[in-house]
Order: sequence, then C-alpha cells, then structure tokens
Amino acid sequence: MGERPVLLAPMEDVTDIGFRLLCRRLGAAMVYSEFVSCDALVRMVNKSLKKLEVCNEERPVAIQIYGKDPVAMADAARIVVEQAHPDVLDLNFGCPVKKIANKGAGAGMLRDVPKLLEITRSVVDAVGSQVPVTVKTRLGWDHEHKIIVELSEQLQDCGISALTIHGRTRSQMYTDQADWTLIGEVKKNPRMNIPIIGNGDITSAERAVEAFERYGVDAIMVGRATFGRPWIFKEIVNGLEKKDESEELTIDWKLNILKEQVETSVARLGEMSGVRHVRRHLAASPLFKCIPDFRQTRIKMLRAETVVELFEIMEYTRRLLKESDKTRGS
Repeated sequence: MGERPVLLAPMEDVTDIGFRLLCRRLGAAMVYSEFVSCDALVRMVNKSLKKLEVCNEERPVAIQIYGKDPVAMADAARIVVEQAHPDVLDLNFGCPVKKIANKGAGAGMLRDVPKLLEITRSVVDAVGSQVPVTVKTRLGWDHEHKIIVELSEQLQDCGISALTIHGRTRSQMYTDQADWTLIGEVKKNPRMNIPIIGNGDITSAERAVEAFERYGVDAIMVGRATFGRPWIFKEIVNGLEKKDESEELTIDWKLNILKEQVETSVARLGEMSGVRHVRRHLAASPLFKCIPDFRQTRIKMLRAETVVELFEIMEYTRRLLKESDKTRGS
C-alpha cells in the first residue's frame, strides 16, 4: 500500500461501492465498506448482504461489521469471508451513534471491555486464518475512561493484525478537536508490534504530514473530510510526496469529479434514489463555500430530484467560481 498509506474510513450510507471506487482512483490506498450489522447478516437480510458486494478494481478493500454477541459476530465474519472475500475484516468498536452505542454495540463496547475482547477472540478464531482481522475504536467511552493504551495491548494479544484509533471518546461524538497524543502513545509503546492507523480531523495534506511525522502512525484514515471532496486523497498524496498540484486540481477538474460521482450513484441506484443519495455530498462540498449566497444554492442542491437539475446548479456554480477566481487573480 505504499510507505504512507491514506485510507478511506468506513461510513454508513457513504462508502458504497461507487464511492469506494472513486476514492481508490484518486489515491486511497485501501477502502472500507459501510458497517454491516452482524445480526442482519446472520438473518441473511438482503439489504445488508448487498453491502458485501465488492469488485476487484477497488481492492484492497475491508468489510466492517458490528454487533455485541460473540457467536453472532463470529458467524457474520464467516459469511463475510465466504461471500465477499475481503482483503481485511474490520470490527467496529467505535461508532458513537446512539442507536448503536446505547445498545452495547460500536463504541458501546468500550463500557464492556471483557466482552469486547471476547468478541475479538471469537472472530479471530473463526476467520483469522483466512483474512486479517482488524479493529477500529476510540480513546474510550468518556474523558474519565480513556483506556486506549491498555486496550491496544489487549486487542493485540487477541490476535488482530492492525488497529485504527479515532482520537476522540464516544462522549465527544465528533465535537472538539481530535486528540492524537494517545494515538502517538500507543504507537510508541514498545509492546505494540501491529500497525497503528490514526483517524480524526485529517482534513488537509498538512494534517496528514503531521500525523505521520509527529505521531509516527503507520497509516492514516480519512472520513468526513471526503464529503463533497473525494479528491482529498490526491491532495494528501501530493502533499506527502511534495508534488505541485496547482495545475492539476483545477475547478473544472473538481467539478467533473463531482459529476462523475453523481453519474455513478444514479447508475447504481436509479435517478431518484441516486440523486437523493449524492446531493448531500455536493451540498457539503468546500468547493462551493466561497460563492456568493451559497446558502440558497445549497438549498437548491438538497432539493434537486433529477440529474438535469443537479447539473444545472453545478454549471451555475462553475461560472461563479471561475468569476471569483478571475477576481482574485486580477
């Protein structure tokens, strides 16, 4: 995956196969699926089974599962390996969303470390000989229980192949700034010998360089900063390799990437569902935030129902962006 890999984080209703393929092409060294409920997989729920669809062009790809029962997690892991043949199987012990965490799954597992470790051992025993098993988690449940340094050693002892750490507690959700100091402490721990992947607030090439050079992580993972900005992988890779991107990443090029994302979503889901799925990405894109009265344009994007509507709005923003660019250059 290269010397300083940049990975696409697993995100529900975001990292579908189309988006993963786009991010891989733009420089992501590995991509992760949306998380999949182990209970739904064991019940063979079709919607969850569809999340296991992968293609060779996106590899290496990781499938992430979540749950709170060791037997169900092991059974789901077997289904994933049998059906998707992923390059990595990842266990979600970090999702902070209430409907997941408050039921004891995702980051909720941080309040029951013995069971978290039991699940990990169960999955490693079930499929660890066929695929690397990894874990994604947080610093702890809250500020008073930042347990990640000790937990990292325990997880390694369970047989996992790598560990991703998001630099916030569950209680923080996505507020405040991610704290990378404990991620760095885990990486510097002489007992740790598995790769450590850092996650949280990687929003620029500068932040990526800092993550590698200051905290010594083996890889970084980018999540919310990809919304409406899948080219962030190219920006980061260019920054890590000290390449000049000024001529390459033009306004036209970025808008064409977003158009491609729209077309891919529509091809996969049909026009109505595809537009509804992708329009919030466009509305969140930092590309448009400098145009006059973007709020009204954003509302129009979020209300668009057809490809024609979306593309008309995008062409309108293209003109505004180029006019703004000329003004700054004059």
